[in-house]
Amino acid sequence: AIILVHWLLTVWGCMNYMLPLSYAWGNFSVLAVGIWAIVQRDSLDAITMFLTGLLLTVLTDIIHISVFYPSHDFLSDVKRFSIGMAIFSLLLKPVSCYLVYRMYRERGGE
Repeated sequence: AIILVHWLLTVWGCMNYMLPLSYAWGNFSVLAVGIWAIVQRDSLDAITMFLTGLLLTVLTDIIHISVFYPSHDFLSDVKRFSIGMAIFSLLLKPVSCYLVYRMYRERGGE
């Protein structure tokens, strides 16, 4: 569910080409690592990389949204929706990090 929600919000955040390609590459690559963590349930490395990637994308998302946020004059409805979904994804990431951390602990992480 974490992967699906963040994938959908990232797709919607990239709808308007307002955010740079690095936003899409960063988020989609972390989601790919998340798929790896789902497939290999016994791998502690996969879940650790997924958790680290989620934590890093929190920082990079804050930077992307703050640097590339358009001025009020150039804010159309589509841009407003796109940036809203990117912000919503950013707000959900701490919850996702907590859930992934619980999965890390269940797999034997310290």
